[in-house]
Amino acid sequence: MSVTICTQNYRKAGRADGVKCNENCTYDYFEILKRGENLIALKLTDKKSFMNQLLCSEIFDHFLLPEASITKDASFTIDGHINSSFYSKAELEEEGLSGYTILPYAKLRPICYQIIRGRHTPVSFKFILMLSPENMENTLAKSGSSFSPDDIQGVFINLTFQNSQIILTTGISYSVFSTDRTLEHEWDILVQKFLKKHFISYEEL
Repeated sequence: MSVTICTQNYRKAGRADGVKCNENCTYDYFEILKRGENLIALKLTDKKSFMNQLLCSEIFDHFLLPEASITKDASFTIDGHINSSFYSKAELEEEGLSGYTILPYAKLRPICYQIIRGRHTPVSFKFILMLSPENMENTLAKSGSSFSPDDIQGVFINLTFQNSQIILTTGISYSVFSTDRTLEHEWDILVQKFLKKHFISYEEL
């Protein structure tokens, strides 16, 4: 089962980790992952192979990267939201970013690689990978759920490395309240198919 995060004001907050809903409840996304409350998680068992795929291949390039944090001798935080003052309208179109608010992981992967590379393993890292609008629409169509793209704020893969373990969890942010869980089940299935397709070994926790 995917994690359902209460994110009524996700667009206003512009973040995936600290958000509020109309009931004035606050969820820290990374804290939920750390506590593991109501989560089914996957432990990635071949760390060296997976890190090579994550940082040195294009496997995850079609995802967006809203946020990442890496802790080594210092702490590094990457906010993947596009700085509108950096690109001209023509450049956004040339880069295939027109209509996007978050950069694809492909644009930030070289930066992540440069931070993580070195003789010492990071103390920890946390990556939030998010489906692009096009891939979210495809996922909604496959799920057969009652949701429209406007009902979904984001569909996520969350990667955390801590205590020598890499844990993958899934997450979905809704803009409407619903008891329909068909999308969550479909996303969990699709993620596991994705891992198997790319020979990423894992164990269910």
